[in-house]
Amino acid sequence: MHLSDFDYDLPGELIARVPPRNRRDSRLLVADAASDRIVDSQFACLPQMLRAGDLLVFNDTRVIRARVHGRKSTGGQVEVLIERVLDEKCALAQLRASKTPAIGTILELPGSTTATVTGRDGEFFSLELSGPVYAYLERHGEVPLPPYLGREANPDDSDRYQTVYAKHAGAVAAPTAGLHFDQELLQETLQHGASHAFVTLHVGAGTFQNLRQESIEANRLHAERVTVGADTCEAFNRARECGGRVIAVGTTSARALESASKTGNIGPLSGETDLFIRPGYRFRSVDAILTNFHLPRSSLLMLVAAFAGREFVLRAYRHAVAAHYRFFSYGDAMLLIPPPTSPS
Repeated sequence: MHLSDFDYDLPGELIARVPPRNRRDSRLLVADAASDRIVDSQFACLPQMLRAGDLLVFNDTRVIRARVHGRKSTGGQVEVLIERVLDEKCALAQLRASKTPAIGTILELPGSTTATVTGRDGEFFSLELSGPVYAYLERHGEVPLPPYLGREANPDDSDRYQTVYAKHAGAVAAPTAGLHFDQELLQETLQHGASHAFVTLHVGAGTFQNLRQESIEANRLHAERVTVGADTCEAFNRARECGGRVIAVGTTSARALESASKTGNIGPLSGETDLFIRPGYRFRSVDAILTNFHLPRSSLLMLVAAFAGREFVLRAYRHAVAAHYRFFSYGDAMLLIPPPTSPS
């Protein structure tokens, strides 16, 4: 298959540049491939769609303030986007500058801090800061909004580009399907008989990068840190035993669960995953996916196409465009239910 098989037309005015007034105010498109139905709804109605025994699996990663603007020692401006914190003072980052910084270059950052370029691996640079990375970013970093929003972060983004259950710092992009939940809505899902479990997948900046090879099989994803605990595996098995559905809140939760069940049975996982889910993949652990709308030609669009079938997913996207849904990180959501047999 090719990238062009995962394209669709999206008017620019449908990109959600800012979040809705309240988290739960988003719309929800219920795309049920099992019944071949596409239904317009509201995200606040999600609890009524759940059944006793269902398990919602959330990604509890926390977005760090990963973007910093500074200068090279030679005077040129540079933008630093932290990809991953490696240890107390070292990090992996993308650097945007008029001229690529060489190894040994010293970057002068706000707050009288410096970062030395110590190495390079493809598009990523190894940096060593003069102080602790996390503490520095919390004080001087900016919220790393996706580039397609076309604006600088404002104070509201510090709260709204973060899920209410975010716990473990390390992501540079939010698991956006979870942005629609407030504490009251989470409680309502429990009142309707569902239970909750959590995984941690630290979303990297690579999630915004375009796939470069026209043949999708020729592309690779950057590895991201993932943790699936024993308690989540136990909750998963309980849901399956009582006939409940495992509903991944976001594609990152789906990738984490699938990475932990490569052998067919789910088990604790702590490490990295570069799992690239595309049509032809057979899901082992997910019965439904709650997700936002994804960019054309993206690996995330390929994941949901693998889950529910490319033609059905693209039809749902065309419906969403015609019905003026809001797209991408701050946009509306979709509850995706697969056909009774795998689209693979």
